[in-house]
Amino acid sequence: MWKSCIRRSIGPVAVAALAAGCATAPEAPPVAPLQLAAFSAIKPGESIPQDWHPWRLSRFKSPSRYRLVEDAGTTVLMGSAKASASGLIHYLDLDPRQRPLLSWRWKVTDLAPSEQSPDDSPVRIVVSFAGDFNKLSFEDRLFFDQFRLFTGQRLPYAALMYVWGSRTPRDEIVANRYTSRIKIVAVESGREKLGTWLEETRDVEADYRRLFGEEPGKIISVGILTEADVSDRALEAYYGDIEFRKAKER
Repeated sequence: MWKSCIRRSIGPVAVAALAAGCATAPEAPPVAPLQLAAFSAIKPGESIPQDWHPWRLSRFKSPSRYRLVEDAGTTVLMGSAKASASGLIHYLDLDPRQRPLLSWRWKVTDLAPSEQSPDDSPVRIVVSFAGDFNKLSFEDRLFFDQFRLFTGQRLPYAALMYVWGSRTPRDEIVANRYTSRIKIVAVESGREKLGTWLEETRDVEADYRRLFGEEPGKIISVGILTEADVSDRALEAYYGDIEFRKAKER
């Protein structure tokens, strides 16, 4: 994913920090809301809701661009990336046992896997959880400490990353090579449905329990991320409203 010259200049810990995708998020507000601010409630061209904060991955990468646009009569968020990587993050204080179902709409116009990133995804939704850091393995604690030392930021206890993969089959899991505390789930895959709005629903409580083997803590944030490796063209991804629902609302 990252240029070899960057790998040599900043070292393996820095590269890991970049790939983890949490490097320069702002501090969480003192009181976090229970629900996500909706894009559809705002007019196209207006500012992104203030509860969605810029999420800069690295000073070594240019930021991606985000703006509110109209699509089929509804305001949605468009992310555009060209050799760039950044996202938006929305802090929450939510018990996944009360609202376990995460629903959203997304649309991808193209995929651009490379030899360096054969399963790279231009559209990602990241759900982060609180937890007891004393339960982390020695390897994960070491990585977390090195990450914080390099970036000044603290990784969440655990995270689920939902992606539209290039090659990984639908519903398969991609391991993060730096830490066991980030699980990547290919919700969609391949080029067949490019350009089509898809509605997704995931039971994040069940996903967490299955992938981490323990009960989830509170959900502390949701992030969206559109990125692209070095490319001669921009990749675009579109996000509709994202919400958590009760199980009986399925």
